[in-house]
Amino acid sequence: MVITHPILADVSAGISEFKKNPMAVVQQGDGAPVAILNRNEPVFYAVPAQAFELIMDKLEDMELAAIVEARQDQPEIEVDINAL
Repeated sequence: MVITHPILADVSAGISEFKKNPMAVVQQGDGAPVAILNRNEPVFYAVPAQAFELIMDKLEDMELAAIVEARQDQPEIEVDINAL
């Protein structure tokens, strides 16, 4: 049985190529993730720091949106800012 794995990057490189020159492989992605393959199967993604930071920001936004949605129908509480 042949198991196929999707490659979720436009650029890929073999693990041997990555070992020889990791920064050159990452630069091939031009700021996007690079799929690192071992025997033609993705084993990990080399993600540049800026792309990783954007991913983390989006995940945080999604988490905050879920909190807002969950609290959307809760009753409002009146607060006097001067009383704080």
